[in-house]
Amino acid sequence: MTKLKLTLATLLLSGFAFAQKTSQVFESIETNLSNYETIALEIWDLAEMGYQEYQSSNLLKARLESEGFAITSDVAEIPTAFVAEYGTDGPVIGILGEFDALPGLSQKAVPFKESADAIGGHGCGHHLFGTASLAAAVALKDWLIKTKTEGRIRFYGTPAEEGGGAKVYMSRAGLFDDVDVVLHWHPGAANQANEAAALANISGKFRFNGVSAHAAGAPERGRSALDAVEAMNYMVNMMREHVPQETRIHYVITDGGKAPNVVPDFAEVYYYSRHPSREVVRNVFDRIVLAAEGAAKGTETTMSYEIVNGVHELLPNQTLQTLVHESLSTVGGYTYTAEERAFAEQISESLNRPLDERIAKEVAPYQEASRAYGSTDVGDVSFVVPTVGFGTATWVPGTSAHSWQAVAAGGTSIGLKGMAVAAKTLALSGAKLFKNPKIIAKARAEFEERRGADFNYRPLLGNRPPALDYRN
Repeated sequence: MTKLKLTLATLLLSGFAFAQKTSQVFESIETNLSNYETIALEIWDLAEMGYQEYQSSNLLKARLESEGFAITSDVAEIPTAFVAEYGTDGPVIGILGEFDALPGLSQKAVPFKESADAIGGHGCGHHLFGTASLAAAVALKDWLIKTKTEGRIRFYGTPAEEGGGAKVYMSRAGLFDDVDVVLHWHPGAANQANEAAALANISGKFRFNGVSAHAAGAPERGRSALDAVEAMNYMVNMMREHVPQETRIHYVITDGGKAPNVVPDFAEVYYYSRHPSREVVRNVFDRIVLAAEGAAKGTETTMSYEIVNGVHELLPNQTLQTLVHESLSTVGGYTYTAEERAFAEQISESLNRPLDERIAKEVAPYQEASRAYGSTDVGDVSFVVPTVGFGTATWVPGTSAHSWQAVAAGGTSIGLKGMAVAAKTLALSGAKLFKNPKIIAKARAEFEERRGADFNYRPLLGNRPPALDYRN
């Protein structure tokens, strides 16, 4: 046999051996899938808001502890945040797990809009997110034991992704500093592992105090806090013409007074500002503050503001992204049952589009870049440690996040099937990294190059303590 044939034979044998070992990583997920589905649906029913996810957090912690993970609770001064770790030697692979719901999206698991007996709903599928990540962490733990591979699995219980920014505080506290790679995923309407993007974001609440008076009997004595909010909003809306075109600014008036015949002595408006660059976001938010100061001066009121959250954009890593895409392609999608198809067709009707089952069944071709629309506190993690994510079809194709359709599908077997795809993809990606430390080294080198030699991590929310009451 020639040297070439020997080399080829050796590669084929080693590849076969690795395939056998990595296939073992699925065993734990498949064996325990019904239990994971129960956990996910229980968190779906709880639908706890950001920093209020005590029961959801405890469910995940209890399962991880039963699997031999060491639990550290109340990390980064956040009662519902935690870290669960298994192993003492080798590379450290972190897996992110979210579990917060959104207010105002109460919905039953039916293909038409019908409110459930809850204050909110999992419109971003974080009940699936946290549970799939847990399943992957346990599967990797079992795989490390079976294959006698050195490595450490670290599950991060990360609350309040929806505007609360827990991962920013966790990054600031140094909880990711010794991690080699962080894996995450997100529920969605397709199976894809493209090079992701996200907008940097600073959000804040602006509070105005004025003087109350009878709006008809003595209006001259009043100084309206609501006038100040409206003046501020008018100036910011005028500013939209004079910011970079990728900028996004949105707001809601959270308190505008209580009665029309009383001049409001207090009013509050909640702002988000976004852009693909954190430096541009800083500048845009500073200009919003100037508008608030001007509004206060012009209405003879006083103003204070609180930065509620601030997140970096995502730093991509192509080395890791191609690896995860390969893993997702290996796992593949899933096929609808007749019942799931009927459900999906009704959801598609509500979206005014035909159902394309292939989107759930197939994996989208790899793309090196994508356009950013939303924001996530994963961005901060990605500037601290090489980070990679992907999405799976937990919703009916065409469904938007933060919609009743997303909540509905997430409470059915459609969401659970997408969750299983995610768990297997995370586990397979982790196993590949543990068996190929050169990939970790390559990902680190790309990370350092993209981040820049002079980079210094500086949270956009500054030194403020966690905004534990931001949903109140």
